[in-house]
Amino acid sequence: MNEQIRELAEQAREYATTRHPVSNITLSVNSDLFEQKFAELIVMECIKILADNGEFRGCVIIGKHFRVFGVEE
Repeated sequence: MNEQIRELAEQAREYATTRHPVSNITLSVNSDLFEQKFAELIVMECIKILADNGEFRGCVIIGKHFRVFGVEE
């Protein structure tokens, strides 16, 4: 696995476990939080790459679609 992907996965895992410490009851909630945060982090990284390369229109387009999924960042 790519090191950058590994770092994003770790950030998502940390986010999910601090929101809901792992137990049998919260395991599915934790998994959902991890998946949501991991996807958010990947998309945000893509937006950052676009912005760093002056592709601001792409950032706006992705940002608008990102909000459709309930992400407000």
